[in-house]
Amino acid sequence: MKPIVLFDGYCNFCNQSVQFILRRNALEEITFASLQGHTGKRLLKKHGVQDGIDSVVFIENGKAYTESSAALRIACYLSYPYKIVSIFLIVPPPIRNGMYRIIAKNRYKWFGKKEVCRIPTTKERARFLDD
Repeated sequence: MKPIVLFDGYCNFCNQSVQFILRRNALEEITFASLQGHTGKRLLKKHGVQDGIDSVVFIENGKAYTESSAALRIACYLSYPYKIVSIFLIVPPPIRNGMYRIIAKNRYKWFGKKEVCRIPTTKERARFLDD
């Protein structure tokens, strides 16, 4: 199964992050689903992640990662030089997650909220799981 990014479909920052990943995941291994959709909710439940989580969720090899662990594991799939940031996985999560939580808590205030999601192109659509 391909790795899956579960993202906040209403968050401008999260949607821009998805666009960033789409452009830099050259092998197109990563698929996407919104946390608010049926597929996202089903995957959260399947992997024991609470519904309403305030984090990106990355599912890889049957395991769900959240917060900075999710973001840094996603970086492993990006083209150079972006994958270099995955080196921060060596930093203990309690240290990494502090900064992550500040951004997550303020993302709507700093980046805004969308009323509707951007429609993926025909090529991108195959990488978004059905809702």
